[in-house]
Amino acid sequence: MEKTPLNILLDEFHQYRLGATIEDATYTKAEPSFFDDIVRGVGTRCEEIDRVISENLSERWSLDRLDRPMRQILRAGTYELLARPDVPTATVISEYIDVANAFYDRQEKNFVNGLLDTVAKKLRSSNNA
Repeated sequence: MEKTPLNILLDEFHQYRLGATIEDATYTKAEPSFFDDIVRGVGTRCEEIDRVISENLSERWSLDRLDRPMRQILRAGTYELLARPDVPTATVISEYIDVANAFYDRQEKNFVNGLLDTVAKKLRSSNNA
């Protein structure tokens, strides 16, 4: 899938995954334009996003040490905090904790919560929470 053009991947997600039931798991319906903005935005601003995440990891952690799903969850959440001021901070953090819940246990969900909260405090004013 990594070499598949982005437009084809997005179309596939629109048609077969968003809101679908696959292997007894029902995926949440998403607004396609919002979903596409996050996917494209992470791709376009990945270096900036990775820098923001790295600056907020503890010294003993690096972005490379995180597994791929965790990196993508943090990238998408950080992108929303950077580029989507229309989405309240608490909503962004809550949504990505929910995403983490699909892949991880409590410790990792707490990690997502803590990192995105730290990023949000640096990127957004308190009146947007």
